[in-house]
Amino acid sequence: MSLIIIGILAITLYLLTTGWLGYRFITIDNSPRLMDAKLFILCIPALIFHGIVLYQSIFTDAGLNMGFYNALSLVSWAVTLVIILTTIIKPTINLAIIFLPVTAIALILEIAVPSQRIVSETGNFGLDIHIILSIGAYSILTIAALQAVILAIQEHFLRIKHPVTSMRLFPPMQIMEDLLVQILWVGFFLLSLGLATGLMFVNDVFAQDLSHKTVLTILAWSFYAIVLFGRWSWGWRGKKLVRWTLTGFALLALGYFGSKLVYELILQRV
Repeated sequence: MSLIIIGILAITLYLLTTGWLGYRFITIDNSPRLMDAKLFILCIPALIFHGIVLYQSIFTDAGLNMGFYNALSLVSWAVTLVIILTTIIKPTINLAIIFLPVTAIALILEIAVPSQRIVSETGNFGLDIHIILSIGAYSILTIAALQAVILAIQEHFLRIKHPVTSMRLFPPMQIMEDLLVQILWVGFFLLSLGLATGLMFVNDVFAQDLSHKTVLTILAWSFYAIVLFGRWSWGWRGKKLVRWTLTGFALLALGYFGSKLVYELILQRV
């Protein structure tokens, strides 16, 4: 079976899951056990098929190929995997409605537009650890950003005096806020490790082609540190929590994917 067919199967399953979750969201289906079972039946095969495509695209004889579309597809896959797994213990299923179509689009781009950027030669263990930690941090903090968006939607419903709608669609705001902070702590920890290993194993992190990424990542780390300190010290919540979280994520996304977009797709530097 060719990689294209495997990829098409994964894309189809992602979209079918999105449609089913959207229908459930509109009709407010209240059978969580059945819902979780269906979600796993549809998404786990999709993630396996997607993983096969990623493995063939990224692990090459020359080393790790982290071209723009490969990296986008890998981060999307990791985010989806974490979302699906956390539905077992946390109310994160609505995040899947937002992100599954993004994952399908990322996989389409990976298959349709091959990209190449060898970032780690075979056997470079330290750099491989840095890449894994960075991908993990981006994935967790992407989920935090999605959680912040949902929290903002909840606040909107309350502001326009539709609390019943908010209560029917989402868990209570206190639970959603606590979940956001928990996700932020995990993402911040991984991002800190990613920065530390980058300083240890990446040659000249402030070189011309890495300086923007490094500076923006450090700025994002600072924003996350401030929002977590604000939550711990002053009990930040609501809009302030959402705004700082989304600003940190915007800096992080700009630092990683923005720099890759400019250097690989616009300037054609690989």
